[in-house]
Amino acid sequence: MNKWLGAAALAGSLMSTSVLANQCGEILGHAMQQLNTRETVDLCEQYQGKTVLVVNTASKCGFTKQFEGLEALYQKYQDKGLVVLGFPSDSFKQEYDDAEKTAEVCYLTYGVKFPMFTTTKVKGDEANPVFKALIAKTGETPSWNFNKYLVSSDEQTVKHFGSRTAPDDKDFIAELEKMLSANNSSESTVKSGE
Repeated sequence: MNKWLGAAALAGSLMSTSVLANQCGEILGHAMQQLNTRETVDLCEQYQGKTVLVVNTASKCGFTKQFEGLEALYQKYQDKGLVVLGFPSDSFKQEYDDAEKTAEVCYLTYGVKFPMFTTTKVKGDEANPVFKALIAKTGETPSWNFNKYLVSSDEQTVKHFGSRTAPDDKDFIAELEKMLSANNSSESTVKSGE
């Protein structure tokens, strides 16, 4: 009987540990609809443990060409643990009302491969929950399109970069590489302790 209770307690402990391991914070703890589809993505399930770059995008903006730099960044660093999440927004009146047109700009014009989500608000009371969490964490509300929020793999550190910070900006890249390095170091520590 004691062996059985011990085994049951151990199993319960392992299950609660795995449940806790699958929980995300306020930033990734949401499901969001993908751009121009009916598919929904559980951000926690898909991107937990990665360094995340969240960007509010727009198709008709002077900064729209940053899609090229964001895609180059994604291609260069995705194998090192980076994911870029694009959130088209009409909060600044520079996004199409038609999701198909937005998708055309992202996927066909700029060749975006990183995850893009449906058009949403990114400021004020109507901001999507990801941006509400980012704003709460940084105190920085997007003031224009192509604001960048760099989120550490544990969601504890969030750095905000404005629209004018290009994806290849040296200070931005230094911060990104620092977060990726910290993420890879913690993964190595976990693996060696297993």
